[in-house]
Amino acid sequence: MLEAPAIAALTILVLALFVGVEVISKVPPLLHTPLMSGSNAVSGITVVGAILLAGSENNPLATWLGFAAVVFATVNVVGGFLVTNRMLAMFKKNPKSDK
Repeated sequence: MLEAPAIAALTILVLALFVGVEVISKVPPLLHTPLMSGSNAVSGITVVGAILLAGSENNPLATWLGFAAVVFATVNVVGGFLVTNRMLAMFKKNPKSDK
């Protein structure tokens, strides 16, 4: 049976999911890419937490989950910066069009 802290954590997770879906659904498509590329940089914090979890010697399962979290968060950070770079490249002037 679930204890009170587990039920509270599960309730917060479900409420956060509903709020997240509502907030994201209200973002216009024009702003979606800049907002997502900026928020992906916040995944750097997730990388630090995942490294701490992977480095803990408490439980082998926690180490493997921490390793998986490091991999996925790193992919998210790199992808966010690649999207930002590609988006900013759209605003650069083409040197061939200056003629």
